[in-house]
Amino acid sequence: MLPSTSLLESFQFSQLTTMLVIYLIAITAEAMSGALAAGRRNMDIFGVAVIAFVTALGGGTIRDMVLGHYPIGWTQHPEYVYLVISAGLLTTIVARHMRHLKQVFLLLDAMGLIAFSLIGCSVALEHGYPRVVVIMAGMLTGISGGIVRDVLCNQVPVVFRRELYASVSLAVCLLYWLLSALNVNHDINIAVCFAGGLAFRLLAIRLGWRLPVFSYQERWE
Repeated sequence: MLPSTSLLESFQFSQLTTMLVIYLIAITAEAMSGALAAGRRNMDIFGVAVIAFVTALGGGTIRDMVLGHYPIGWTQHPEYVYLVISAGLLTTIVARHMRHLKQVFLLLDAMGLIAFSLIGCSVALEHGYPRVVVIMAGMLTGISGGIVRDVLCNQVPVVFRRELYASVSLAVCLLYWLLSALNVNHDINIAVCFAGGLAFRLLAIRLGWRLPVFSYQERWE
């Protein structure tokens, strides 16, 4: 039988491995969503690669720049760059079949949003930032890539005009900080936030939950 310390290390390694797998799935899914957005704008292959890259890795890059967290993550792991660009280019080949995988893609995208949000919160918390910065860092990581994608594709960012998306990121970040403040075990915290955030996002999609819309048209007499 392994000693208790070995069991703990094994459990922590398992948790880290799980988060890494989720992260890799997340950046792959986001890269594919970026490639599809580029395709809707009739971009060339270079444009597809650029949009795939900024969608998948842009959120983490912006977070690290805002927090002064250097070196930026993907610069130390060039394999992430290869992965997201390859995923983007592969999307140009399989795009015609992706309508049959819509539900799977929505699930992967939801996982990506939540994973990015939790990673952003964790980075800020480790560096001792106050509550509001921890929450904002999580949201920056979760939604910034999609915002940059939509701006480059010359459209109003999806997070500002459709079903609950940024709100899910905010809820996950708030819950993560609250459980951390209550000294809940980090692994349990991650598990609860991930499961709760995923359920929230999927329910929002299924039930069509939306925030109130502000519409203002001023008439000049």
